[in-house]
Amino acid sequence: MGDSGDSMGTTSESAVSESDAMDCPSLEGSDDSDWEECDDDESEGSVLCLFCMEELVSAEDVFQHCNTEHQFNVQKFVIKNNLDMYGYIKFINYIRSEKPPPTGISESPPGTEAPWDSDQYLQPVLQDDPLLFYDVEEWTNQAPVTMETEESDITLPSQQYRALLERLHQAEARSEVTEGQLHDALKDIDRLRQTAKTFILSDQSKDQHALQPSHGAVAQLREDEDAAYFSSYSHFSIHMDMLQDKVRTESYRDFITTNQHLFKDKVVLDVGCGTGILSMFAARAGASQVIAVDQSEIIYKAMDIVRENNLNHVIKLIKGRVEDIQLPVEKVDVIISEWMGYFLLFESMLDTVLYARDRWLAPGGSVYPDRCTISLIAIGDTKMHSNRVAFWDDVYGFKMTCMRSDVTKEGSVEEIDPETVMSEPSLIKMVDCCSVSVAELDFTADFSLKATRDGTCTGIGGYFDIVFEKDCTNKVYFSTAPNCMKTHWKQTLFLLEKPVDMKQGDLLSGKISVKKNKKDPRALVIRIEIANAGQVLDFQLQ
Repeated sequence: MGDSGDSMGTTSESAVSESDAMDCPSLEGSDDSDWEECDDDESEGSVLCLFCMEELVSAEDVFQHCNTEHQFNVQKFVIKNNLDMYGYIKFINYIRSEKPPPTGISESPPGTEAPWDSDQYLQPVLQDDPLLFYDVEEWTNQAPVTMETEESDITLPSQQYRALLERLHQAEARSEVTEGQLHDALKDIDRLRQTAKTFILSDQSKDQHALQPSHGAVAQLREDEDAAYFSSYSHFSIHMDMLQDKVRTESYRDFITTNQHLFKDKVVLDVGCGTGILSMFAARAGASQVIAVDQSEIIYKAMDIVRENNLNHVIKLIKGRVEDIQLPVEKVDVIISEWMGYFLLFESMLDTVLYARDRWLAPGGSVYPDRCTISLIAIGDTKMHSNRVAFWDDVYGFKMTCMRSDVTKEGSVEEIDPETVMSEPSLIKMVDCCSVSVAELDFTADFSLKATRDGTCTGIGGYFDIVFEKDCTNKVYFSTAPNCMKTHWKQTLFLLEKPVDMKQGDLLSGKISVKKNKKDPRALVIRIEIANAGQVLDFQLQ
């Protein structure tokens, strides 16, 4: 670094002024003493402080001045940040250029780029800046390094510090390789699991519980095909919504706590346990064992929750799809589950409950809730219909009527204003969870909606009722109808493309069919035929 001709930021030969040339002796007829005098003249300049306008004699004096007057130890900072020659030059030019206060210069966190780590700071700010020629490699080779810990500082020789740093980098590299190998191993395990599942299910003659078409389309889904559904239940927010739904959660609680004879000394299976709230209700009601099953990642939180409430001696949690797992018992006495979706059957989780019932429920056992119904009502909300359907008839003077059919193809989940209900309800489906088959969940039913007032019917609403009844000394019931306390299920609305005028006492009659979507068995395809209005409407609920 002593030869300014090799230093960064020096001028080229062509840029040397005549006056500079006159200051130095020529090569001819000169001796060494002449050159020594020239070097001495160059060193007797002034060096500007990094943080103020004070000029000092040498770079060492500047560093000492920065330490005493500005409380900034340049040497310590360079060593601690492991700056090489280029890093040091950038650092000096960064301070010269940006002029940060000493207290504003912080160490660069690992893995992040320091503010001075840019090639733009290789360009000198001051011409022939003596600080740029200072050999800082002696600092990093000789000086000890102080490492901060929670309790105290540890000072290490530089060589030992560098060895530790190298070992750390090697460990990080090995960790990255190991992480990649672990990821590949998990993928291999998943492939093996799928292969084993296929192998086991192929030998149906040896396994009476092998999946059959009668178990339904949901049971036939591969784990990867169903991953998105279970992933949607991994986040805490959806469980918060359900737990804060007082109608839902308190109905289950009241059913279990006021009918403890159904759980006392019984083995209980909780299908789709989520956070484990129903399992814990059952455990406190006296169940001898509760087996809680869920495929989503929330099962790991449920394990912590069960331990936190000291119920892990009663509740056993299993991660997996009910269709894929083995239980630690041959039979269970009670199955509980909160399986209901929008319009009762959306998500088709009831299929899984029925699979568990057919495989593990002991003779005389029960499934709760045990009785459910779906009902329809006529809705008269001309303002909503105008905003969503009639809107397309005139959009800033243009007709977009082709969009009307798209709007009326989708059932919507929303809170229906009870003031817009304009008919008596019509029951279209009753489900006995202790006896119904999966095939019966696809159904067609007639409906007849009797108008309770004059008005224009703009849509048909759907809701469901839930009953805990079998062998109960205290029956529990709740409804998701518009005139009842709100739930997270809300109601389902099917808008008519053409509203129907009705007088009080008039009947709006027709037929409704509800089936699983063949492409996505957790979604529903619904057709509503209104006989006396000549309308056939197809809806997707997905």
